Amino acid sequence: MKITTFDPFIMSPKADDVIGLFEALGFERKHTKTGLNDENITDVRLKNEDGFHVDVSDVNKLPQDVGAIRMNVDDFDEAFDFLTAHGFKNTQGDKIGESPTSKGTAMVSPTGYIIVLSHHKKK
Repeated sequence: MKITTFDPFIMSPKADDVIGLFEALGFERKHTKTGLNDENITDVRLKNEDGFHVDVSDVNKLPQDVGAIRMNVDDFDEAFDFLTAHGFKNTQGDKIGESPTSKGTAMVSPTGYIIVLSHHKKK
């Protein structure tokens, strides 16, 4: 399993406010993905001039912001099995989110931190 990106990820019911803060810090929107998991969820990837990234997900059903780590990997199933073997649980139960270009889910550790596991499908 190869990790291709590893950066902060913020899930928020007020994503526009979070994005605005990071834009004020010099981050620019680089990528936006909408309609994830057949839900009204939008993910925005931001990057600053030094190459740092932060991802923000608009999740209206959350009562407050939740911080996590985004980990993009080259082999989703291998990474999912690795995290599961270390006690992580899929926050969606048996569901894995998929779009035409990616696959992913949030995994919560036995102690409560979250890794948003993601894989970009290669064409």
